[in-house]
Amino acid sequence: MQVLLSDAIFTDGTVLRDHGIVFDKTILEVTPNEKLRSCYGAQCTELGEGSVLLPGLINSHVHLEFSANQSHLTYGEFMPWLSSVIASRDELINACNDDCTTRAIETMLANGITAFGAVSSYGFDLNSCVEASQKVVFFNELIGSDPAMADALYANFQERLFASQELKREGFHPAIAIHSPYSVHRVLIQKALKYAKEKKLRVSAHLLESPAEREWLDSNSGPFASFFQNFLKQTQAANTAQEFINYFHEVPTLFTHVVQATENELSAIASGGHSIIHCPISNRLLGNSVLDINRLNSFSIPWVCGTDGLSSNYALDLFEEMKIALFIHAEDNLFSLALDLWRSVTSDAAKALKLNCGTIAPAYDADILVVRIDYPINEQLPIHLITQPHVIESIYIQGEKVQ
Repeated sequence: MQVLLSDAIFTDGTVLRDHGIVFDKTILEVTPNEKLRSCYGAQCTELGEGSVLLPGLINSHVHLEFSANQSHLTYGEFMPWLSSVIASRDELINACNDDCTTRAIETMLANGITAFGAVSSYGFDLNSCVEASQKVVFFNELIGSDPAMADALYANFQERLFASQELKREGFHPAIAIHSPYSVHRVLIQKALKYAKEKKLRVSAHLLESPAEREWLDSNSGPFASFFQNFLKQTQAANTAQEFINYFHEVPTLFTHVVQATENELSAIASGGHSIIHCPISNRLLGNSVLDINRLNSFSIPWVCGTDGLSSNYALDLFEEMKIALFIHAEDNLFSLALDLWRSVTSDAAKALKLNCGTIAPAYDADILVVRIDYPINEQLPIHLITQPHVIESIYIQGEKVQ
């Protein structure tokens, strides 16, 4: 058992001054410092002035297999970026071995990320994720729109999924990702979701990321038309957006991006009990506009934040992601948005990924950051923690100090 006394605790939108925590693997107490001193005496660790306890951050969506990228890819619009990914794919994949993915995971940890959802296209990041200090939801990705290749594609997907299930450990959760409505045939989607439902696996999918995707799904035209004709000899989209969403009925899913959704599609997402992952930096770099979070709120759709991968971001840092979001969503009330962003990388993200963390409260896992700041603590701490410098002094995951 450990006792930490802090200048402040910030969790679930609440700032608790002069409070501390008692924890082992889980949090046992959240109590004023004075009472903890009287109860535990010399067992207490005094963190001192400027110390803030935060829940560990949760990165809901990251691709690790492209972590070797620095300047290989083309930014500004989605289709030039996608073409550059295809052109550089082999080089980037071959350049990112276990050491590369492990460095990316360790970078996330140093940035306060104690849990993450990894979308794995090839399974090359499996060992690094199994060995990570963090909690990991490992989304084995299914892709393939050619019906002639359906059996082979599904067999490859199963092989990767079963390999991850064999390596399951505490805090490592094998899961399923369906790449997107334009890239996966309906037969494959339905088979994978049937398995996910039977095994109670978590599910994620990309959805309506770009204007090009919107045009292709709606009318089989636009930039994707020549892309699919040239690469796959396809002249028709594998699914419409509405059909795709309907497949996930009774399988609560984390849909990533969703910046191009219609009112009817958002209504279907809401009625299905799904969540949306917001990746603001990725959306900006790929020219995919800004997610309208007020529309999501009007439909009561939960939304969380993720970094996406280093193929469409320059950092795996949720503090940076929150900072950029504060400025991208310029019409929103700054303080309210800051609170929403904090929940999107802590308690709301934990709910979406079905993890017992993201909150500093009794019975939750003791995934905790000890942060040091050099400015006065006041009612605008949620904004200052995003915009002002800080030092992460210690990181605990399930009560164990990992950094």
